[in-house]
Amino acid sequence: MSPDQFKSEMIGLLPRLRRFALSLTRSGPDADDLLQEACALALQKWQQYDPAQPLDRWMFRVLRNLWVSETRKRRVRQGAGVVPVEEATELAATGMSGADVAETTLTARQVQSRIADLDPSLAQPLLLVCAEGYSYREVSELLDVPVGTVMSRIHRARKLLISSLSHQEVAEL
Repeated sequence: MSPDQFKSEMIGLLPRLRRFALSLTRSGPDADDLLQEACALALQKWQQYDPAQPLDRWMFRVLRNLWVSETRKRRVRQGAGVVPVEEATELAATGMSGADVAETTLTARQVQSRIADLDPSLAQPLLLVCAEGYSYREVSELLDVPVGTVMSRIHRARKLLISSLSHQEVAEL
């Protein structure tokens, strides 16, 4: 693979990489910074990439490893620091009425807010499987945990989301 091919494929992955960065950092600006660092590192070390493997998996791993390193550094500097939470909404609603767009936006924000409230160990596998379309096995390799752990974390995340959304609907009545 040539450097130009690598860059071209990496550029095509940017929206997915940013969503994953948002799930890790829970902050738009921090996600952008993390993504920029990951892309710069990937461009520096592009020759280490094995073209026999999917580029997206390699890039997700680079992104996650950078985030882990940065989180460790932050904890040391801040004495157990917490990554700040910031709501991030992406909705492309076309062909919908204004009321439908408003309702869909509200629902999407509620779900994203609930996902942001989840522990990252639950939110990451949920987003990788449900939003990015990865298989349980791919997520287990990406996160370095057994497949069963991925399955149980996704199950727990879904139960927590359903429970929190159900409680909100009951509270609104």
